[in-house]
Amino acid sequence: MAEGGGPPELQTQKKEISELINTTLVKGDTWFLIDSKWFKQWKKYVGFDSWDAYNMGNSSFNPGPIDNSGLIKDGTENHLKEHLIDDLDYILVPQEAWDKLVEWYGSIESQEPIDRKVVEYGMFVKHCKVEVYLMELKLCENGKPDKFVTQQFSKADTIETIENKMRKLFNISDDTDTRVWNKYMSNTYEHLNKKENTVQDAGLYQGQVLVIEKKNEDGSWPRQSSVSSSSSASSSSAASTSTYNGSSTGLKDSNKPTRNSTNSSGYGSYSSSYSGYGGSTSGYDYNYRNSSRSSASVTPGICGLSNLGNTCFMNSALQCMSNVPPLTQYFINDDYKDELNTNNPLGMHGEIAKSYADLIKQIWSGHHTYTIPRNFKMQVGRFAPQFSGFQQQDSQELLAFLLDGLHEDLNRILKKPYIESKDSDGRNDEVVSKESWDNHLKRNNSIITDLYHGQFKSTLVCPECSKVSVTFDPFCFLSLPLPIKKERTLEVFVVSMEPQSKPVQMKVSVPKMGIVFDLCKSVSKVTQIPPEKMAVTDVYNHRFHKVFAPNDRIDSITDRDDIFVYEVPVTVADNPDTVIIPVYLREKSNRHSTYQYSAGSYSLYGTPMLVAVPRKNTNYHDLYDIMLKKMERYVTEPENNDWWEEGAEEGNEVTENGETEMDSDSDSQDQHNSSEDAIIPSEKEASLPETKENGKSSETIEEPMPKPVEQKKCRLFGMTLVNSYGSADVNRLHDDGNPIKFTNRTYIALDWNPKAKEKFYNDQLAEEYEQHESMSYRTSSRRQAVDLSDCINLFLTEEILEKEDSWYCPDCKKHQEASKKFDLWKLPKVLVVHLKRFSYTRFWRDKLDTMVNFPLTNMDMTPHVKGPNGQEYVYDLMSVTNHYGGLGGGHYTAYGRNAKTRHWYNFDDSSVSKADRDSVVSKAAYVLFYVRKDCFDFDASSSTSPASLAQPEEDENASGMDNEAATTTNGQSATTNGGQISDSEDSMDTN
Repeated sequence: MAEGGGPPELQTQKKEISELINTTLVKGDTWFLIDSKWFKQWKKYVGFDSWDAYNMGNSSFNPGPIDNSGLIKDGTENHLKEHLIDDLDYILVPQEAWDKLVEWYGSIESQEPIDRKVVEYGMFVKHCKVEVYLMELKLCENGKPDKFVTQQFSKADTIETIENKMRKLFNISDDTDTRVWNKYMSNTYEHLNKKENTVQDAGLYQGQVLVIEKKNEDGSWPRQSSVSSSSSASSSSAASTSTYNGSSTGLKDSNKPTRNSTNSSGYGSYSSSYSGYGGSTSGYDYNYRNSSRSSASVTPGICGLSNLGNTCFMNSALQCMSNVPPLTQYFINDDYKDELNTNNPLGMHGEIAKSYADLIKQIWSGHHTYTIPRNFKMQVGRFAPQFSGFQQQDSQELLAFLLDGLHEDLNRILKKPYIESKDSDGRNDEVVSKESWDNHLKRNNSIITDLYHGQFKSTLVCPECSKVSVTFDPFCFLSLPLPIKKERTLEVFVVSMEPQSKPVQMKVSVPKMGIVFDLCKSVSKVTQIPPEKMAVTDVYNHRFHKVFAPNDRIDSITDRDDIFVYEVPVTVADNPDTVIIPVYLREKSNRHSTYQYSAGSYSLYGTPMLVAVPRKNTNYHDLYDIMLKKMERYVTEPENNDWWEEGAEEGNEVTENGETEMDSDSDSQDQHNSSEDAIIPSEKEASLPETKENGKSSETIEEPMPKPVEQKKCRLFGMTLVNSYGSADVNRLHDDGNPIKFTNRTYIALDWNPKAKEKFYNDQLAEEYEQHESMSYRTSSRRQAVDLSDCINLFLTEEILEKEDSWYCPDCKKHQEASKKFDLWKLPKVLVVHLKRFSYTRFWRDKLDTMVNFPLTNMDMTPHVKGPNGQEYVYDLMSVTNHYGGLGGGHYTAYGRNAKTRHWYNFDDSSVSKADRDSVVSKAAYVLFYVRKDCFDFDASSSTSPASLAQPEEDENASGMDNEAATTTNGQSATTNGGQISDSEDSMDTN
């Protein structure tokens, strides 16, 4: 333990925290979020990783108090920014680890800890995870649906917790009886009578409206009369809960039975016995039929799906699957029941197949304009925890899970044999491909295999020994790369060495997979500054968050980074005559840190500087003048010391030479990441030796008391050696006339006197910058359109593997960057084409909006297939998943061609509208579903197609659909027409 009861030794800190962060997640425990920038700095300080060991204990890496400001959304106190990523943006630590770090380092005084509960997901396979994003619920009083209060709750919070919160919000006395209702439709309510159930148990979703009802003085309830008149009582054997349909309120109460209406088709009475968490004992009714709007004249398949809260990705995938006639007919005819494989260890006990069948029957019953897929959503969440919450997900990933889940639930192989894979060893391709396909069918045989599985040929050639490896592999998706431009546009600020020049903001084009020196060369073309005399930095929170080495990859720079390119006079860090010093600006702050090593009375402001200083014979006075000269554009030098005398009279803390009682700023950020080749200080160099002043070490020197002004000129700021973030002091600089020893580890903070800053530092001028004409250029969103055939040809083009994806050659006995080529050998009846619009690297994510033209009918894939069977592969498009917007958000819709009307429709959550053929092909297209013409042909006679789906509607029904198209959950006309989508991602109006 350190002296004075401070933090333990660094090795002890490292050991204790290392053990704690590996703690197993336990349901109900509390974990805390820490900004990864702070945590990485702490890891460097304690030598957490082996490559950081040489920096252990270096005070310049002291992280200071925990600062989570980078995680909080601007303008809020505790709401997280959207789309934060674990390990990249934040680190999760358990309660004990958080308590220790706060005890040792403190935290920013104005910040509340970001604590989250561990919740459990899954039904058969339990899975715990920290609930980073809480669920927002809208709370209101009965009779005041428009006056709601939004509050955040954990999925582990109980209904009782929510009720108590509502009592407090609406000032309801303790002696007043209340009931809580779940309002999930404009006219549909559900009594949440089990107070011990959690938010997750109740199936509540993002944006759900909850209503609290107070008991009348006469002992009755305001809604009781509606319940009594809604329906006669009758027990229900289909589920443990019942509903009141047909009443003016659409009220549900799980305590009282009712008579459920039926219809002649049988679809309306079909209900799942697997409703809700905990099955029939959950106390909630998740029957699809009672969660939808019925109509006697709806075209089958023209049925919307309500958005449960960021579930448009799921809705679009389901609508695409629904519009694949062979599979839909299979479920409508109940053929799946004979093939359910409930004992498959790789399956979902048949639950996914059952819930999917239930939903398909609702969509194609012809009795609903929309339905609520709550049961399906909850079933998926049980078996795939990544889809259990209400965050936006990838529609293609959901499709992959659904197809795999249906396949395993319906796999006709009850016991899969072990089959050893064999290499081709020079055998004939036809022999090897048939062997591979037969082996595949010995383990995988289902309706999904029949319809969706095809076969690739993969050829690898070793560049050293020319070993050829040929394998044949099954596939379910044809994932195609897009021919894309290899460049991206970056916005940067260029800072000249000339003090009077303002920073210039500009846009430059750089190679997407280039290096930082490529960025310097692009800037050089505009500014004429030699690229080798530039320092590229990422400025964050008034400090250098990162300094890039010339060979750093550009994909580590994100679009949200503030990139500053500084002109510097030297090209190497170890120039014998000049050193480049990072300089921070600090001012007096009212914040005080509990961190032992930090005084915490100064905070950073403004834009940091890179200042060229003579390496030798520079004393305090010389350094002060250099700094003042660097800021002459926005700093006015005083003519005399009158300002100091005024400040002293007003009680300002001012001393001669600008030396004040120093405290360090309490901010902390990510580690400074620089290489030895960088021009400005490198972390890999030795730390600055302690300087001696008046024969005493800097740690023990006593500060002089304020001196009366004699002949010396009072300075506007003092200067302090600090760590790379300006968050901890290393040494105070004093005007003793001696030369200052600079190293490539030197960072300096200019600590401004408050009065001096007010009078002589012009904030407005300091923040001014010029805009280069390139800023007025709009990055063209229109890119040259490509054909789907171009994407296919690119996919089939031979490529050389990257080093990280190298292939192990069995002859060379080592990994090789081999050449690889795909060929299409066998295509499925339903060809699912996935356009790879999303690109990811460790630091950079991008979405490609390239327009891809694809055929709606008669797509002939035969020329692309190398298999010898001579079959024709001609396809018609049946459905399309669309994605609008950017990464991590946006909105999904779907286009589908109805098998009965033979028209195209736009499915936008609960809204469905007729679509023009021309609108189907758009730059939003993401996943395409093609059906081979020999399986379902719109142009052929009805005898070749599934009977119940292929028969076209009569003219009256078709025209009726035109009139009823574009319905929403409120029964209003939708704004969705053709390729246009509504502004809101959530079509369902829960109010």
